[in-house]
This record gives sequence, structure tokens and C-alpha cells, in this order.
Amino acid sequence: MKTAELVAQLRVTPGGAARLAKRDPGDRLGWNDKQAGSTRLAELAAELALFHNRLWAEARRSLLLVLQGLDASGKDGTISHVFTGLNPQGCTVHSFKAPVGPELAHDYLSRIHAACPARGEIGIFNRSHYEDVVTVRVEKLAPKSVWKRRPEHIREFERMLTDEGTTLVKVFLNVSHDEQRKRLQERLDNPEKAWKFRREDLDSRTRWDDYMSAFDDVLTETSTDWAPWYVVPADHNWVRNLAVAELLVDALRTIDPQLPAADPGLKDVRIPD
Repeated sequence: MKTAELVAQLRVTPGGAARLAKRDPGDRLGWNDKQAGSTRLAELAAELALFHNRLWAEARRSLLLVLQGLDASGKDGTISHVFTGLNPQGCTVHSFKAPVGPELAHDYLSRIHAACPARGEIGIFNRSHYEDVVTVRVEKLAPKSVWKRRPEHIREFERMLTDEGTTLVKVFLNVSHDEQRKRLQERLDNPEKAWKFRREDLDSRTRWDDYMSAFDDVLTETSTDWAPWYVVPADHNWVRNLAVAELLVDALRTIDPQLPAADPGLKDVRIPD
């Protein structure tokens, strides 16, 4: 599948419905050879590193990857596999948990704005401001009158970011109910992963339908021309990683960052032995 076709297939059309229930979490997106997928991912990683260097050198625009998904959808795995080999300089990762302390003294977007990438940087949000709509709604942490108005806030907040030079790539990792069960059980059974499991994971799983309904609504309401959502099938890790890498490289190709011109006074300089 060509990149343009892939992007169109994964995109939540602005003004249209996300329809998560009609999207197959096990879709391989036309890729059937895992080894060939690994080769392609390596190629994309090299291109991502090249663009990252140019973005950093240009220092005029930035890229923000927003990763959302239910527990065990693979947010951590996506970050570790897709961004392997990138220079840590100019690449930031923020994981947003429930607000505490001083964060509660400000509006819900304050900490998000403070974590946005500076010009020249790639930023990665592992969960994001969308928790302040979805989780707040499902867990009844605020009345409907509060969370219902937030998608409009977010649309305009993201418009401001894009107007100021940040390209957003918003990805919902779409994992199936059965695959989530397998992954959560694996966490419990594996001493190296058990620490990641929380009692709340079980509570959240019992509200699967509520969470999916909330995400369906918020993706529909906040997929815009300036910051569209992409729904990536997440049951196969390698497909998930490859799809996210394709989306990122496609965005960077569109940005097309340029290296600053070299100092003309150094044209004939030769480094002495």
C-alpha cells in the first residue's frame, strides 16, 4: 500500500465519524510479511533520523506525536521501537498521569502547553490532554457540563499550535478486547512487567464499552483539517509500529525542514593535519 493510501485509510475524516467499532484492530494494512515489515521499519527509522536532524538544525518548526489508546494498546512499545536511533537531543517524551499538586491549580491545558515541543524538536505525548475528556467522563471525575465543552477548547488549542508551527500527528492505538486481555495477563505473569500492572487496569477493563464510546466521540469531535486523528490497528505490534512510522515520516516530508546555509566564509577552509 502506498503511503498516501495508508494515510487516507487510517485518517478520521474531519467532519465524519470515527466509527471505531467498524475498524479492525487486527488489520495488517496489506502487509503480510513481518520480516519485510522489519526491513521497511528500519528504512523509515533512518529517514526519520534524517528529518529529525534537519528539523533540529532549522529550528523553526516542530512535530508533536500524540499517542492515545486503552491500557496495553502499546504506547510504550511504539515509542521504543519507532524512535530507536534518534538523537535524544531535540526529542522529548512526556507521560501524563492524573494531575497533582500545582497542576491542579491551573486549567487542564496548562501542563500540556508547557510540555509541547520547542521549535526544532520532536515531542511525544504518551497519553495527553484527551485524558481530560475521556477519563474524566468515564470515571465521572467532573460533571458533563465540564467535559462536554472541552473538545471545543482542544480544537482551538491545537489550531493555535499548528498556526505557530507545530505539526500534530494524533494516533489512537486500536487494540481489541481479547488482545488486551492477553497482554494484561502477560504483564501479571512476567516479573519484568508485573510492576506495570495496576488494580485500576482491571477496573478500567470492566468499563471497556464506556471508554470506547468516549474515545469514539472525542476522536469524531476533534479530528480537524489542521490536526486529524489516525486510528492504527494495534493487535499486531509490528504492524502498529510500521504504521506509526509511516505517518510520522509522511508528516515530516510535508514539513520538509531545510538545513541552514553553511557559512560562506568556510567554503575553502581545510582542517590542518
